[in-house]
Amino acid sequence: MSSNPSTKPAPEITPLDAGQVTARLDQFADMLHACVHDGASIGFIEPFPISEAAAFWRDKTIPALKGGKRILFAALDDDRVVGTVQLDYDTMPNQAHRGDISKLMVRPDCRRRGIARLLMAAAETRARDLGRTLLTLDTRTGDSAEVLYSSLGFETTGIIPDFARDPDSEKLSATTVMYKRIIR
Repeated sequence: MSSNPSTKPAPEITPLDAGQVTARLDQFADMLHACVHDGASIGFIEPFPISEAAAFWRDKTIPALKGGKRILFAALDDDRVVGTVQLDYDTMPNQAHRGDISKLMVRPDCRRRGIARLLMAAAETRARDLGRTLLTLDTRTGDSAEVLYSSLGFETTGIIPDFARDPDSEKLSATTVMYKRIIR
């Protein structure tokens, strides 16, 4: 098989429950750690030890999954976690039509294979199945993810300046707030 990432077959996209994420905690921590060290603006700053990456999944994500109002999709390549996205639908009663997309990430060594698109398609399909008609998200302004989301039909509502610190510097970056209407 070729080592060119663009010719490798697409990974399996599957929802994982809290127990399955716990069983793969090391893989999730390693992926998050690699993404942050590659400059991804997903909430963490350097120095970012692997223990902090594991704590995020263990202390934040797994309890939210147990609560039943968040779904995590994983991209599995030869049984290895190479990407993930979360659909959060724990909304107030007047927002029961909406879901939030968060923590889309793909291992740096697995990018440019369409994995992020596959993960987003799975999240959108599940949101639609749950009766959601609107998806929202935010992303660092100017990142390649912003281009990806636009290509998937997300529209920009605005930009918030100085929203978050970059992972590897003191610089404050803007975030772009986006939405997509989805049809049931």
